[in-house]
Amino acid sequence: MRLQQTDSVEAPIASRLAPTGGGQFSYELYVKKDCPTCQLAEPAFLTLHDRFGERLRVYSQDDPGFPSSISSTIDDTALEHSFRNHIEIVPTLIRRGGGQPDALIYGWDKTQWQDFTGIAELGADLPAFRPGCGSKTHDPGVHEQLQLRFGQSKLKARHLLVDDEEDLMEACYDRGWTDGLPVVPPTPLRVLKMLNATDRAADEIIGIVPPDRVPCSIEKVAINAVMAGCRPEYFPVVLATVEAALMDAFCMHGLLCTTYFSSPVVIVNGPVAKLIGMNSGINALGQGNRANATIGRALQLLIRNVGGGKPGGIDRATLGNPGKYTFCFSEDESEPTWNSLAMDQGFSRGDSVVNLFAGDGVQPISDQRSRTPESLIGSIALSLRSVCHNKLFLTADALLILCHEHRRIFMEAGWSKQDVRTALFDALRTPGAEIVRGAGGIAEGMPESMREKMVNKFRDNGLHILCAGGRAGFFSAIVSGWAASGERGSQLVSTKVRDT
Repeated sequence: MRLQQTDSVEAPIASRLAPTGGGQFSYELYVKKDCPTCQLAEPAFLTLHDRFGERLRVYSQDDPGFPSSISSTIDDTALEHSFRNHIEIVPTLIRRGGGQPDALIYGWDKTQWQDFTGIAELGADLPAFRPGCGSKTHDPGVHEQLQLRFGQSKLKARHLLVDDEEDLMEACYDRGWTDGLPVVPPTPLRVLKMLNATDRAADEIIGIVPPDRVPCSIEKVAINAVMAGCRPEYFPVVLATVEAALMDAFCMHGLLCTTYFSSPVVIVNGPVAKLIGMNSGINALGQGNRANATIGRALQLLIRNVGGGKPGGIDRATLGNPGKYTFCFSEDESEPTWNSLAMDQGFSRGDSVVNLFAGDGVQPISDQRSRTPESLIGSIALSLRSVCHNKLFLTADALLILCHEHRRIFMEAGWSKQDVRTALFDALRTPGAEIVRGAGGIAEGMPESMREKMVNKFRDNGLHILCAGGRAGFFSAIVSGWAASGERGSQLVSTKVRDT
């Protein structure tokens, strides 16, 4: 993830080319008045001007009258020259020509400047060293504006012109880009800022988006991330989320087409969650956190706007669920001895990972009395029996989201997550006769051949356990999966976040 730098303390760096004496070279000097080092080195700049004459061109980023001792200073307040020459620090002196590669030096180091220019007396009365300042081309928000202004942006998508009298928000509604809530208009500047948060090429195809099977570029992901309200630093997580959704094992197309409730649920693990300020604590599954809210929404908007997955079209859900706006949170990884969801999927604790699950709404587990692991296991198992329906077994996967207090009960007794999972599987095993008979004759989908067997509620890797929520309250939760789990439906998928 890129971090821009302004007016930072940077050590100067010099060309490794041999001293030249200056005769066969031309020079370009980039300065700004609002830089103490540039002001300090002004006498040295005058010496350069006197020695090189017309072979020295001086560009000022903020005041054409600076340096005041040089009347031929070129006005670069529009920053075109600085931008095109990739100036990062001022002062910068570029040396060109002489049959050698271009070279540069920036900041102020007396010895280096003397060697670089071949002027032994350059800056003789100045201090030996002063760091430079950040170029104005790297002031916050400026670099992207210059990319657009001088035709070096990465944008390839078609531009839509909106009349000055047309409300931008309403224009997005009118064009069918929204999920029913307002979106952020995807202006070129906003999209470019999003794209600059990754090193991936804007025209790279990240995958084929269902249901219309449309090739999707990184730029199209950026456009929808802007509309969802994402900050640029969220973009690597958005990209990983999209990559996960387009994996065959996740079955995004089937999830769109089903009449069932399910939609993508995004769970983020690793350092990136804290880096971008995601919420894994109080109200983690609720409103109020921008990263949680917008990352999940970006995926939903992309499926709608690029893939054509719109309600009433390919999306035929009987009822749906509010998670179809967004369902995204990070896991509480505060306990170093308790494996995270990403670790269950084969990643290390230090990896930043996006996990994607086809899930429904939140079913509460309210148990404020259990104080032993055995009691709590029995309580949670009773709630897990209702996933999809009490009469249905081996049908849907589930997320079990343990709160801090419930996890504490297990940990204080020395139980690991695997101990919890094993105990729950044992508690949920049910005689086939009970299922085949059914409650009141409502058994569904269980063949008669299962009557003499013990049946698991979930397939072997169908129950995923993670932790989230505030430190107070004995309230855990279940997110039931799509009633088409496994190889014939949707499986939990995980992918590592790049560019962090």
